[in-house]
Amino acid sequence: MEPITINQAGLSDLDRLQQIGRQTFFETFAASNSEQNMQTYLAEGFSSEKLTAELREPHSAFYFAEQAGRVIGYLKVNTGPAQTEQQAAHALEIERIYVLHEFHGQRVGQQLYEQALTLAQQAQAEYVWLGVWEENPRAIRFYQKNGFVEFDKHVFKLGDDVQTDILMKLDLPSNRHPVMPKSSSF
Repeated sequence: MEPITINQAGLSDLDRLQQIGRQTFFETFAASNSEQNMQTYLAEGFSSEKLTAELREPHSAFYFAEQAGRVIGYLKVNTGPAQTEQQAAHALEIERIYVLHEFHGQRVGQQLYEQALTLAQQAQAEYVWLGVWEENPRAIRFYQKNGFVEFDKHVFKLGDDVQTDILMKLDLPSNRHPVMPKSSSF
């Protein structure tokens, strides 16, 4: 089996990011949502304009999990003002970890998660947090297994469907005096 590498994505990777984003989101949520809501979200959430703005955001970064040159999963993290919910300035948000279904169970998600922890350590974050859909037990178990605990909830809109995300966090006790980076290089 070919090794899996984790590489930061940039503007030149827009098409690959759009493809992996749409495919993994569809695989993960299509069975639990209406076709119309899925199509609306895929068109808006993964539009070239939206992804370009996200790739240009200096407090966000994307990473691909690749095997033999093929993107098989991805990670998006945010710090400071790029976080999707108002959190401490010295926190790192895991906004997305998605892996193609055919690679589930092969530790790809774990490798992306470990990349996020490395970035959090480099940024001297006090904690890592994320939102996970309350009806996604596989993801909830994954984060619980990695030490995350629930601390709040928020609303997420998928098309015209209002859904609830559980907010979870993992304290990083060794980072007591953080200095946040000013660029996505972390």
